[in-house]
Amino acid sequence: MKNFRLVGLFFLVGFIAFAKPAIAQERSINYPDFSWEKVPQYIHIRKAAAFTDEEIKFLSGFPLITLEKTTGSATYGSTDQGSIMAAKAIKTINPNAKILYYRNVICHYGGNTFDKELMKIQAPFLVDQKNGKGKLIRGTVEAYDLSNKAFRDWWVKSAAKICNSKYIDGLFLDGNIKVLEPGFLLKEIGADKKEQVKEGYLSMMASMREALNSEKLMLANIIRARLPESGLEYINYFDGSYLEGFTAPVNLSYPEYLAKGIDAVQRAAQSGKIITMNFGLGESANTTDKIDDTRSKLKDTEGVQDLLNYYMSIFLVCAEKYSYLNIHDGYSVNTKNGVCDSKVWLQQFPEFDKPLGEPKGSATKVGYSYTREFEHASVWVDIEARKGKVTWK
Repeated sequence: MKNFRLVGLFFLVGFIAFAKPAIAQERSINYPDFSWEKVPQYIHIRKAAAFTDEEIKFLSGFPLITLEKTTGSATYGSTDQGSIMAAKAIKTINPNAKILYYRNVICHYGGNTFDKELMKIQAPFLVDQKNGKGKLIRGTVEAYDLSNKAFRDWWVKSAAKICNSKYIDGLFLDGNIKVLEPGFLLKEIGADKKEQVKEGYLSMMASMREALNSEKLMLANIIRARLPESGLEYINYFDGSYLEGFTAPVNLSYPEYLAKGIDAVQRAAQSGKIITMNFGLGESANTTDKIDDTRSKLKDTEGVQDLLNYYMSIFLVCAEKYSYLNIHDGYSVNTKNGVCDSKVWLQQFPEFDKPLGEPKGSATKVGYSYTREFEHASVWVDIEARKGKVTWK
């Protein structure tokens, strides 16, 4: 345990200095295309059936794409094969698109061809220390025991195998906050086991980086203002951070929480990390722990303009090179009885077609109000009033 703590201290020092990547490995980082011409976008998506030609063409317009769990599984028999086939089709149109394969570090979402190997590992899942029951995530999903080295070896090996496909550009890592949040599963597994799981996670992240081809990306759901240093104490394990739950405060007032999050994103982005900022348009349906950014479905797009302006303004006061915005109404684009889960799928908000231009400097902060100038736009946002505006020149 002492050695793991020393490793943790080393990474914290790396975070403070924002120096070289924490993993000692020569890398040729293959970042996505980026331009200030318009507001840069990212997309995070899943569909159980194969994407249509129209959908593939739409996806190929994004420089950075995460193919979520279940992608293509109904058509190709598994998420890993479905993701590879979708990535191959996208790259036929846009070879420069960077496509990430989804894995969760703590939640067992099945449907991959390599799951049968997991069943050969002894005790791969956490159990309640009082009654021995499993499925500790929402009472329906198994939680990985990251203190189990045999499990970690399987997780790293299986993820690397898919990510080293010529059609996949890296790994999207979800569930990190569940591991790092001190209180999550503490009651069920106890303090000692919780610490062992966290230490196993840190070891697994280091191993994952070393197992990947040097050009492959690792993007994690890691920056969250609820953590002591907003997740920046772990950022150097990764090439960047996905962001969700940005406006769902924990242990702080709403403006204090957002200000802390904005500061963390600005620091990470200015250090050269990839940022993908995600905002959902549906009303929040968060659970009490507010770890997952769950939202109700959007009935239509009427009345979302003020929210769209607010979210875009928050993004633009944070954005640097390799920062991307995703405004959505859920990641599922499955269709049932002719009705798609998403009301904005295959559509583009007009604001994303307006000229932006390079920033003229960093954002200026006065109280809880931020302003920033771009070549073709002026940005203002007041996070206490929960209002924002982009004035297009």
